[in-house]
Amino acid sequence: MIAEIIAIGSEMLTPFRQDTNSLFLTERLNEVGISVAFKTVVGDNLEHLTSAARTAIGRVDLTVLMGGLGPTQDDLTREAVAAALSIELKRDNDLVTELYKRFAERRLQMPENNAQQCDVLQGAVVLRNSKGTAPGQWLEMEFEGKPRMIALLPGPPHELHTMWDMEIMPRLREKAPRAAFAGRVLKVAMMGESAVDLRAAPIYKKYPNIETTVLAAQGQVELHLRATAATPEDAQAEADRLAGELEDELGDAVFSSHGESLEEIVSYYLQMRNMKLAVAESCTGGMVAERITSVAGSSRSFLGGVVVYSNDLKTLFADIPPLMLEAHGAVSREVALALADNIRELCNADIGVGVTGIAGPGGGTEEKPVGLVFVAVSNGHKNDVVQRRFFGDRERVRRWASQQALDMVRKMLM
Repeated sequence: MIAEIIAIGSEMLTPFRQDTNSLFLTERLNEVGISVAFKTVVGDNLEHLTSAARTAIGRVDLTVLMGGLGPTQDDLTREAVAAALSIELKRDNDLVTELYKRFAERRLQMPENNAQQCDVLQGAVVLRNSKGTAPGQWLEMEFEGKPRMIALLPGPPHELHTMWDMEIMPRLREKAPRAAFAGRVLKVAMMGESAVDLRAAPIYKKYPNIETTVLAAQGQVELHLRATAATPEDAQAEADRLAGELEDELGDAVFSSHGESLEEIVSYYLQMRNMKLAVAESCTGGMVAERITSVAGSSRSFLGGVVVYSNDLKTLFADIPPLMLEAHGAVSREVALALADNIRELCNADIGVGVTGIAGPGGGTEEKPVGLVFVAVSNGHKNDVVQRRFFGDRERVRRWASQQALDMVRKMLM
């Protein structure tokens, strides 16, 4: 059984508002074995709404429309669904009376346009709204020879959540297939999307009941596994089985097997080994430190460090010899390693990180182009230095460099 969610409201087609209700609905639908095949956002336009409703009802078992049930001129959901299904809207006088009574209990006079909230689709069941004035509606019918379910819900999240759990979920539990979903998220550091998929695809294609999605982010690739089975336990076992095979293939490139961030994993390893970290950053401007300190409890393992953008401060705060800067330049393997080793000693840390590079957009040369970054990690016994060239804008270069640094710390801790 598949569903489509239609979020209604012109404000969600602007940069200032976004649809969050669909995340809640998708989770609830998955709990009863219903997969969300489509999500649509439509503005407050009767023609567009009617078209979207007709298309959705024609292609999925369950259509959920949220928003547009209020009392104003731009609340058009009821009219649009009626037009899409070629059925009538009829005002429910009992609902109107209840609404007047509700306003009176609050010592308020009900505006006349509130009565339009009581217009009910032919054949629909009214869903009571304990948190607001707009009732929802539930409709089961044949459409083009196929059984269809349609839910009209209010847009405010506190109203929608309550109505869904109280009114919709009991109906769906009776009608939904006996199926369950479970998932895993694997995260891979510092590998390209195509390189990961080349190794992963032969494995996940052996599991037809598991939907695998490969997502690329800055410095990492995510493998989202979604298994379907008769019970949640069976679905989770299938997802875990595939996750295990993928981890075996990808090895230590997998830094997270349950969706954790790289900074969370690094903090976990540091605390588990009772070790302390310090950083000396140039081109990343404190991003490595910011990511580490975003994790709760990081004070137990992160001592701090310095942002040394200028050469003078590299010497003053990270003890980089001026002759080294003159001989090799600030962006060099030698300076990165000295930053890591010196900050470790200055802060009395177990591991030091040094990052130096050219984030751009200016400052590059033919010998040292924009995007060139050196990252070093030192624990006093072992040093590791990596030279990389990252492409993209300034923020992207900084993000990739911080990801490289954290991944090198992770591998040293392993």
